[in-house]
Amino acid sequence: MIKYAISNIALTAYDHSSELMQLGDLGISGLEVAPSRQWHDTWHDLDNRKVNAYRQEIERAGLKAVGLHSLFFDQPNLGLFKDAEARAQSLDFLEHLSKVCRDLGGRTLIYGGGRRRGDLPLNQARSEAVTFFSELCDRIADHGTCFCFEPLGPNDTDFINSAYESLDIAQEIDHPALRVQLDAKALIENNEANIDTFRAVETMLVHFHANEPGLAVLGSSGTIDHAAMGAMLNEIGYHGYVSIEQRMLNEASPLEDTTASFRTLQQCYQNVSRDNPDS
Repeated sequence: MIKYAISNIALTAYDHSSELMQLGDLGISGLEVAPSRQWHDTWHDLDNRKVNAYRQEIERAGLKAVGLHSLFFDQPNLGLFKDAEARAQSLDFLEHLSKVCRDLGGRTLIYGGGRRRGDLPLNQARSEAVTFFSELCDRIADHGTCFCFEPLGPNDTDFINSAYESLDIAQEIDHPALRVQLDAKALIENNEANIDTFRAVETMLVHFHANEPGLAVLGSSGTIDHAAMGAMLNEIGYHGYVSIEQRMLNEASPLEDTTASFRTLQQCYQNVSRDNPDS
């Protein structure tokens, strides 16, 4: 059966141990980690001791760390299409996050922000991305982790909007440390919410974000057909995590909205039975 996860961006920043315990009681089995939601400094001050302490919190709640996302939230000067110094720092930072992911017991690192190309021609941007990720994949080859370019809507990025663009780069690099992720709202925004898209990425798909515009409560906008998304995942035999990507909307009672989203998740993403060999 499909596995359910949620991002910690729905939880109280820096101190959500008690909320983790309640997630396990709901039936959620995985936690997707935005590093800056747990640590004030996600790089130079983040050592193995702190990572292990958070892993223990997660596992005490009966959860498993799925992986990382929102990678560059507190490092806005890093990413693709930078000068030589920032490029080198970006590679070091992502290698570091891969180790964090590994040490948390996770696998996937979802690369969303930090990739606006601006005036850089698309073919040059693509060439730079291939070179950058080929180098990164070699550096993390023994971590057991994988990065995924997150296809995003045109308002969120000007590089890799289409799932097919993400797939094309992953196929060219052809390395187990680079795979494919899908995102519900981006599929709608890019007019790719169809079975052909899901079938195209089937063998490389390792993660799915169930979300809404504005990262609101699942089902609240009326623009995302989550039942259709679940049916298409079922059609391709996806057997991995579907993760609720929802921001904290109610500081006084964050789990109220989380519970509502989880009900939609259970209703719409279920009955998956055929293993995906790469998940």
